[in-house]
Amino acid sequence: MARMSPLFRRARPEGDRLVTLVRKPGCHLCDDAQVVVEKVCADLGVPWESKDITEDRELYDRYWEQIPVVLVDGRQHTFWRVNEDRLRAALSD
Repeated sequence: MARMSPLFRRARPEGDRLVTLVRKPGCHLCDDAQVVVEKVCADLGVPWESKDITEDRELYDRYWEQIPVVLVDGRQHTFWRVNEDRLRAALSD
C-alpha cells in the first residue's frame, strides 16, 4: 500500500473528506479545475484547499508536469482536466 506524504496527512474524523487542488498562478487549466472542485465540493459539503506548487518544493518536484492535480484525501485523483461526475463519484463513496 502506498504511503501518504506527510504533506497531506490530516487529523480528520473517520469519513471526513478533503479535496486538494495543486495548482500554480496563471494556469488556465488550474482555473478551470478550481471551478469544478468548488462546485462539487459545495454541492457535497466537502472541504477543499488549494496548494501552490511555486511555494512548495515537494509539490513542485512531484507534480510540476501534471498540474492541475486533484487529490482526494491525500491521494491523486486526477490531473490536467477534472471531470465533475468522476470527482462527485469519488467523494460519494
